[in-house]
Amino acid sequence: MFKSTQLTYKEDVIPALVKEFGYDNVMQVPKVTKVVINVGLGEALDNAKAIDFAVRDIEQITGQKPVLNKAKKSIAGFKLREGRIIGVKVTLRGLKMWTFLQRLIHLALPRTRDFQGISPNSFDGRGNYTLGLPEQLIFPEIDYDKIDKLRGLSVTITTTAQTDEEGRRLLSLLGMPFRHD
Repeated sequence: MFKSTQLTYKEDVIPALVKEFGYDNVMQVPKVTKVVINVGLGEALDNAKAIDFAVRDIEQITGQKPVLNKAKKSIAGFKLREGRIIGVKVTLRGLKMWTFLQRLIHLALPRTRDFQGISPNSFDGRGNYTLGLPEQLIFPEIDYDKIDKLRGLSVTITTTAQTDEEGRRLLSLLGMPFRHD
């Protein structure tokens, strides 16, 4: 089997980034601080069971209980009232973050239909990367027979990188399969 993502970071990524960007101190090397997984549940307004299914799926994928996101204000056009649950999210740090990243990079992304790599342009200007996944089924923990509907989710990888270039290099050294346009 392959090296854990955390071990790869310590043994391979840190020396490569120090050499490439010429950092004076090892503490300047960018690192991944957290991963946030978010699922929007617009259909929860009509179908209350959708929340339970989404919570179960996210719990299986991450091994952590998600937080319920509530609407901050009412919007009549969307038939939305303040305080209604409109999404679930999980913030992963530490060992759970590293194991999730490993499963995302080496198991889930390659299982995506017609996978050509992920866009290298989804950085926010400060080295953080957001990835939209079309369905929860790409994770091996999800049983096809137990889902009620396909739901997309977004994965935000927060780093300490100062620029997008540093963040892109950090993630590509960790094994993130960026496509070459």
